[in-house]
Parts: sequence; C-alpha cells; structure tokens
Amino acid sequence: VSKMVPRVADTAKALYKIYFVLTVICIFAFLLSGMPFFDALCIGFGTAGTGGFAIRNSGMADYSMFSQFLITIFMILFGINFNVYYLLQRRKWKEAFSSEEARTYLLIILCSTLFIAFNNLKEMGNGLLFALHHAFFTVGSIITTTGFSTLDYNHWAVPSQMVILFLMISGACAGSTGGGIKVSRLIILLKNMGKELHLIIHPEAIKRIRLEGKSLDYNVVRSVSTYLIAYCFVYMISIFLISFDGFDFTTNFSAISATFNNIGPGLAKVGPIENFSIYSPFSKAVMIFDMLAGRLEIFPMLILFSPKTWKRTN
Repeated sequence: VSKMVPRVADTAKALYKIYFVLTVICIFAFLLSGMPFFDALCIGFGTAGTGGFAIRNSGMADYSMFSQFLITIFMILFGINFNVYYLLQRRKWKEAFSSEEARTYLLIILCSTLFIAFNNLKEMGNGLLFALHHAFFTVGSIITTTGFSTLDYNHWAVPSQMVILFLMISGACAGSTGGGIKVSRLIILLKNMGKELHLIIHPEAIKRIRLEGKSLDYNVVRSVSTYLIAYCFVYMISIFLISFDGFDFTTNFSAISATFNNIGPGLAKVGPIENFSIYSPFSKAVMIFDMLAGRLEIFPMLILFSPKTWKRTN
C-alpha cells in the first residue's frame, strides 16, 4: 500500500541490496552450522529465492536439526515484505514493527505450527520438541512456497493436511520472494467481507478499509477482488483439465495448488517424497502454465490469450 522510495530505479537498488545482504548472511549461517560449502551455497540460493531446490534425494532430512532450524528461520525471513527490512535499514523502528501484514504472517505461522505439532504428536513420535521442530519447518517451507521437506507429511492427520493446503494458497507477504495469493490480499478480502456485512446491518454507515494504517482506495480493493476471481477461475479449469488422467481428487487438487502457488510438493501421489512424472504431457503443460501464471500474478499470462493483445492498432 506504499512505495519504498518514489523512483522505481531506487526501489530496485534497495531491493537488490537487501536481497544480497540477506543471502550472504544466510549462506554463512549454513556454513557455521556445519553444512558443506556446496550445500550451503545451493540451499542458500534455494532458500533466498524460495525456490526449494534440494541437491539430495532426501531433501533436507539428512542435515542436522540445527541446520534445519536455520533454514526455517531464513525461509520465513525471505517471506516477509522487504519494505519491513527497508524501514529497519532507515531506522524507522515503529513503522517496521507495526506492519500489519508481517504480524498476521507470523501469527499464521505460529498457530499453524502449534496446531500441526499437537495434532500429529502420536504420528511423529519422539516427543513434543521433535513434533514442533518438523511442524515449524514444514509450515515455514509451505507458507513461503519454498517446498523443502524433512519428512513425509502425507502420513499426518487429515486436519493438518488441510492446514498445509491453506498455507499453500495463502503464501507469504507481498513484496517478498514467496508465492501464493499473499497475506496482504487475504487481509484486504477479509476486511472487505467484514465491511459488506457491516453495511448489510447498517446500510447508511460509511466504512473505509485500512491496511498498514492507510485507507485503501476503491480501485485497490476492486483489483484484489478481481484477482481472486481470476485465481479461482484458473484453479478450477486447471483441476478439470488434469482430471482426465484419472487420479484422485486430493492428488489433482494438491498438484494444482503446488504448481499454481509455486510450492513444489503437494499431497497424496505428488507428496514430498513423490514427483509429477505420473501425469501426462498435456497435464504437465497445464501445470507449466500454472507455474508461470502463479509467479507472474496471473494477469500477464491471461493477457497473452486475449485476442485484443494481438490486434494491430493504427
């Protein structure tokens, strides 16, 4: 809802500096945890870009719990809006720590971690600390759309898998390296729903939607609502198209969730220890489109299919 600096070029420079410094700190932290240099470099880049590229078949399972904890922390840090880091750099502490989006994002992580840990205490075994550790890692990995894994969450209780699906759709903060709908959009949508309910009860009332202490213009709220419609439309069409391969609904739904939101692993037959090779070339083409659309915020990809885009204008 606000710009870091007035000029786009200056904003780009500030973002590059923040990204570079955080990446370097991330790699050095991994090295200090005992991770080999090559591993620290690759996983550092995968964490920073929330790309989730693992160089071992076991994912992150072979690394120490301390290394896994550090990976979780940096995944979450890269999922925070970079505006917060810019404000910290400018020593605007009050504005940085009062970020509504960042606080909501961290609250979702905390609640999801506690719920999953206690919901799967028996399934995981090895005590509460073990459950909290792996729940924290998985939540951090999924909400930031990084896609790293330390264990197979396909064996977790169904309510926990539903939380994972929500985190896939939610995604991280706007202005971060994460994918998904973004927490800020969810906040705006929920506030808009609250506003509409309030107006039904009090038709004459005047109520403004505010985010980060600023009143939002109608066009911002409208664009978020339009984005949600486009998001649901692409989601439903994609699930329908890949359903002809004959796999169960959980596999198809999570496959689109994983690709459209740039996660990586899904559930069932596309879980963290599986892959997408079971799908036909056509279904893979659909998911390739979804990966690009999800990363480019949908509309640039949809514009390519509009006839007006290709018409010559005098």
